[in-house]
Amino acid sequence: MNRLLRSLCLVLAAFGAAVPVLGAAPVTFSEHIAPIIFKSCSGCHRAGEAAPFTLENYRDIAKRGEQIAKVTASRQMPPWHATSGDFAFENDRRLNPAQIELLAKWVREGMAEGDATKLPPLPRFTAGWQLGQPDLVVKMRKPHAIPAEGRDQYRLFTLPLNLAEDRWVKAIEFRPSAPRVVHHSLFYYDSTGMAKGMDGVAGQIGFRGMLRNQNGVGPLGGWAVGATPRTLPEGMAYRVPRGSDLVLSTHFHPTGKAESEQSTVGIYFAKEAPRSVFTALQLPPAFGALSAVDIPAGADKYTVTDTFEMPVAVEAFGISGHMHYIGRTLEMTATLPDGTVRKLVGIDHWDFSWQEQYDFQKFVSLPQGTRLSVKLTWDNSAANPRNPSHPPRRVRWGPQSEDEMGAITLMVKVKDRDDQATLEKSQQDHARQVLKSSATRAAAGGGGQLVAGLLRANDRNRDGKLARDEAPGWLTPLFARLDSNRDGVLDGSELEAGRNRWLTPGNPPPSAP
Repeated sequence: MNRLLRSLCLVLAAFGAAVPVLGAAPVTFSEHIAPIIFKSCSGCHRAGEAAPFTLENYRDIAKRGEQIAKVTASRQMPPWHATSGDFAFENDRRLNPAQIELLAKWVREGMAEGDATKLPPLPRFTAGWQLGQPDLVVKMRKPHAIPAEGRDQYRLFTLPLNLAEDRWVKAIEFRPSAPRVVHHSLFYYDSTGMAKGMDGVAGQIGFRGMLRNQNGVGPLGGWAVGATPRTLPEGMAYRVPRGSDLVLSTHFHPTGKAESEQSTVGIYFAKEAPRSVFTALQLPPAFGALSAVDIPAGADKYTVTDTFEMPVAVEAFGISGHMHYIGRTLEMTATLPDGTVRKLVGIDHWDFSWQEQYDFQKFVSLPQGTRLSVKLTWDNSAANPRNPSHPPRRVRWGPQSEDEMGAITLMVKVKDRDDQATLEKSQQDHARQVLKSSATRAAAGGGGQLVAGLLRANDRNRDGKLARDEAPGWLTPLFARLDSNRDGVLDGSELEAGRNRWLTPGNPPPSAP
């Protein structure tokens, strides 16, 4: 009889049928499922957090059991998009195959609750500030209104810090009051007072523009959907000069419901000056703004690549990607001087609604001469369920969510400040070369594509020119220099002249939001 049963199981397996394990104990919530859900899901799926429903008890979880089994089998949940065959990441949330099969088996068997005495306690999650009480808390002085519909907004807000001396910042925790409409926010310090002078001039809180490539202004990191607050590695911190203001450069995406946002920021200071110097290395530069991204309607694997050779030795500690709706895949590899290839990150299924920085468990050594290679793909076909355009339309680089961007940013520690200056100069040279290559391709295709794309993406009144309030944020600081006839708008010839100047050594290429 046992031989007959084993033969029947083999026949069923050959035809793809689910074969129960004879004699195995049933899967129960209390003993098998609760430990998985409490550890990997309840942190977000609990009262007061961003997830749309709670998963904190048997009733909550059994009600959504089939959905849980489906999204864990597809690895849509828990959200974690990064892979690397060569380096491990901190706080990897992925379930292993045995856990995924246990969830599926529990659902197949009817989702038994089991012995309540075997139920583990719900973890004690950190309430309020995730990194503990900040050393300084600042808040937007009043809310900013976001309409229910319309174009995305990019707006800057100034938050006074009132620092009496230079301080070193090791972490910033950003807490939006309306997280559904805040897609990301970049942080800067401004010691010039310029941002404070522009804030509210137009009659509403904040201002349009950008704070980059200026003395007295520096980056302090940022926040994006899906990000968790983190502290810089030991011995690292951002310097913030005394008297500086904090500037939030925030991207709002209307959701169909009018909202108002009044962000709160917690700042954590280091007790002493850092021992290490670090910087961000981005490929392609400026989130792809210089690469002439132009994706035809229907293209299901539009590809952009970039390569950069390290002029100095560095140690990498974090990596992140950025694309918009139709982004598909991102990959960065490192070819070491001895020819060994290492995969730093791969994201096979980009998700615009969940973005985060992935931190390596250990510093990744990248010697001088290491070649970094990046490959990005987009899917602008009708088969892409995340494509916001039906039917698909041609998509170019731009700041709106329906436009596209693409880049991978690698956080690296350098040996000393001289190495950082060398690396930054090499990055500027590389950005200029990327722009030059894009200009050459544009000329081969009839010329003017870069400028024409800039006008198409931002010329809201369709007069063939860019007014100051139409210019994308990265172009705002350059506006006065480009407006050669001082008429308050930029026409095609002025934009073309500016592009040619950016190709000239000694003129740093523009950055982008």
